[in-house]
Amino acid sequence: MANSTPIIVKSLPAGPAGRSSPEGSQVLSKKKLQDLVREIDPNEQLDEDVEEMLLQIADDFIESVVTAACQLARHRKSNTLEVKDVQLHLERQWNMWIPGYGSDEIRPYKKACTTEAHKQRMALIRKTTKK
Repeated sequence: MANSTPIIVKSLPAGPAGRSSPEGSQVLSKKKLQDLVREIDPNEQLDEDVEEMLLQIADDFIESVVTAACQLARHRKSNTLEVKDVQLHLERQWNMWIPGYGSDEIRPYKKACTTEAHKQRMALIRKTTKK
């Protein structure tokens, strides 16, 4: 008989500016976001609205990834969310691979073989652009 125990992702009460995570349990805080910006460009300063928007986008991304990964775990009849569920979703939907969390089950990206017709089209394009 199939396991019918649901996977529950607890929804947190809405915090400041309508964000769904309170300050203490956010994955990305304003300070961490500012540190990331300083690593890229020490002279860059984000507006308050931009910071809030980026934090909201990060929260939404995390929520969508966790929800989809939970659906994958449920599909494989498990009530435990595992790294492979998150990996599979990130690989298939976002074309992302997280270094250090490799798995034999997740196959690496393979470049598609180019067909002869494609090679001929590309040669024709190169020939016409040289003129």
